Amino acid sequence: MPEIATNVLVVGAGPAGSAAAAWCARAGMDVLLADQATFPRDKACGDGLTPRAISELRRLGLSDYLDTCARNQGLRASGFGKTLLLNWPGGHWPDHGGASPRRRLDNAVRDCALAAGATALDGARAVDAVIESGRITQVLMRTDAGTVTVRPQSVIVADGAKSSLGRILGRQWHRDTVYGVAARAYIESDRHDDPWISSHLELRDSEGTLLSGYGWVFPLADGGVNIGVGTLATEKRPADINLRSLLDTYASARREDWRLRGDVRDFASSPLPMGGAVSNISGTNWVMVGDAAACVNPLNGEGIDYGLETGRLAAELLGDDSARVDLTTAWPQILNHHYGTAFSIARRLGNLLTVPGFLTAAGPLGMRSTPLMRLALRWMGNLVDESDQDTAARLWRAAGRASLKLDERRPFGIAA
Repeated sequence: MPEIATNVLVVGAGPAGSAAAAWCARAGMDVLLADQATFPRDKACGDGLTPRAISELRRLGLSDYLDTCARNQGLRASGFGKTLLLNWPGGHWPDHGGASPRRRLDNAVRDCALAAGATALDGARAVDAVIESGRITQVLMRTDAGTVTVRPQSVIVADGAKSSLGRILGRQWHRDTVYGVAARAYIESDRHDDPWISSHLELRDSEGTLLSGYGWVFPLADGGVNIGVGTLATEKRPADINLRSLLDTYASARREDWRLRGDVRDFASSPLPMGGAVSNISGTNWVMVGDAAACVNPLNGEGIDYGLETGRLAAELLGDDSARVDLTTAWPQILNHHYGTAFSIARRLGNLLTVPGFLTAAGPLGMRSTPLMRLALRWMGNLVDESDQDTAARLWRAAGRASLKLDERRPFGIAA
């Protein structure tokens, strides 16, 4: 059985894993970047890049790549008889967003990691791990050529929302907290160069029932758009819905306005653990990042930005005398420091949206006020930083701190 020794094994080469691999390699670590797929490969996603994601991609050195992507100036929010144009708030964040198919984006971030010195192991699925005193000493990777044993000093788990390695390591997804179910497809559009991403906040099924979610149309730079639907659910109020049928209904409703051509293609769907609603995300020498750690915004389903950020944060932690740091408690505390307040209040609000009748009452009220919706865009996109001292930022952080005090289980499995 072939064996590979490495400083850092990164399992999963999406934005989170590849960003982690890039930053680790730039810090001088020997990095093996493994993924069960061969690249380029597709991924179920809305393809939207918030200003947070734009900022992080620039930080990685991918500004030239962003120049090839669709660029948008904000959100066109529609629903309940209103349509509002809401610019990205700017400030210290970029004043624009973007969109890129994951087949292109993931390949670009992975290439960035390889250029930094990481070694790729494609077509390799993590099927088992040897754990001694909380420390991973071996990871068994299954490839077409046979099983490869990797002996890492540290492991970064970035294999997505379902996280097969996470299950082996004991990750627990708490579905009593709000989660998402979403689907996307692609279709040609004569408005593929529209400068706004569009969200329809009044999402209805074929029977006209209002759902606790939204539909989206995100223009791309390739002649088409990413079109999708997503709904929120909890263990108590599950989303019992046919996503393919819902997407077809939504696409039909958008066809004339968006001048859609042909049929939707490349349908894909995925469940989304959100707001840090997982526990057991780290051990003595391993951490989970991105979707594997449920780093997905409960209010808009965005995860690319958090994937990129948590990949960098993990690399910084491993490079900071990691041999003397037990990551078991250090990693959840770091994630909670960066995202705990925002995720706590966001998932509390997301839970409210699943309550029957809440959206029916709150939706029309919110859409009557452009200033309120601009504020909602900033909050929903978590475009608030510790350095922001304006009233809206202080209010959002205060609400998050109050929400944390009410949590029976805080984000990332931290006990209340």
